[in-house]
Amino acid sequence: MWREDRVYDVVLILDFNLRPRVRGGGSAIFFHLAHADFRPTAGCLALDRADMLKLLPRLSERTVIVFG
Repeated sequence: MWREDRVYDVVLILDFNLRPRVRGGGSAIFFHLAHADFRPTAGCLALDRADMLKLLPRLSERTVIVFG
């Protein structure tokens, strides 16, 4: 998952539509770095590098991210 724009330098795969998988429910939603201009993602969650680096040490397998 290499990209020239470096937004995938840090990527977390979110457990979205994996178990149970729902046909047509979407897939491949990632938590990754945002573009400098914070343009919209293709359905992912994105943070700037500084905020991501602050958040990463606080995440665990028990962390729940809710999209609303």
